[in-house]
Amino acid sequence: MPKRPLDTGAVAMLVLLCASWGGQQVAVKIALPAFPPFLQMGLRSLGAGLLVLAYCLATGRGRLFRRGGDLGLLLWSAACFTGEFVLLYVGLQWTDASRTALFLYTAPFFVAVGATWLLPAERLRWAQWLGLGLSFCGTAIVLGVPHAAASRYALLGDLMIIAAGALWAATTLVIKTTRLAGSPPEKVLLYQLGVSGVAGLLVAALMGESVGAATWGQAAALSYQTIWIAGVTFLLWLRLLANYPASTLQAATSMSPLFGVAFAALVLGEPISPLFALAVGLVVAGLVLLNRRG
Repeated sequence: MPKRPLDTGAVAMLVLLCASWGGQQVAVKIALPAFPPFLQMGLRSLGAGLLVLAYCLATGRGRLFRRGGDLGLLLWSAACFTGEFVLLYVGLQWTDASRTALFLYTAPFFVAVGATWLLPAERLRWAQWLGLGLSFCGTAIVLGVPHAAASRYALLGDLMIIAAGALWAATTLVIKTTRLAGSPPEKVLLYQLGVSGVAGLLVAALMGESVGAATWGQAAALSYQTIWIAGVTFLLWLRLLANYPASTLQAATSMSPLFGVAFAALVLGEPISPLFALAVGLVVAGLVLLNRRG
């Protein structure tokens, strides 16, 4: 059964999520001097996991203790989720931020291609493929259409970021095409956070990462990621996935780099390109085409 087009409430929720995820890049950058990448990933995921667990125990949501025969699928979803962030953090060591943001948002294309075979009711029409292309072009423009890879290590980093985008898409498709589509979002997220948290701390230990002398601002940046990003917005995203087309939702995440550039300008004082308005127009036009009724 095809899912309904995005309504006003869903669009408002997506704007909130994309604004939050765009600001997350600034928060990560602020926290990095005191919290190295994998340690930051592990602390964020485990902290958010404890918050989600407490929420489920307090409200009775999530059906955490009911057997549903979906343990393998939950672990598969968590493995994709974890692999995405591992590749993202490793790739960031070798390629620059603008290339990372652009290549990560190839995820909507992977979802659209996967939906062609796995979600027949959500196959994109030609106008929607055009919308997807326009949104990607808008993302490329706002990021300045990154320069060529400076070295073979940069190219390797690019490939890892693309693979991270593919795993983000895989996580979406695993949830949409299996019994997890009917599983409580809280339960799915709890497994994702638990596995990624443990993996992050293990890799951090292997790499010798440790917490530095943190300022209040750096601690606040990590808290923002833990409580709001991983603990709240990821749960809201899974709830949207349960009710709306995966391809349209994933494509809408192309708004995140727009907010990222805006927040970087406001908080970090980074310049905004004169083409920013054109980029916004392309992304919005693309999303309108994607959400058109048949």
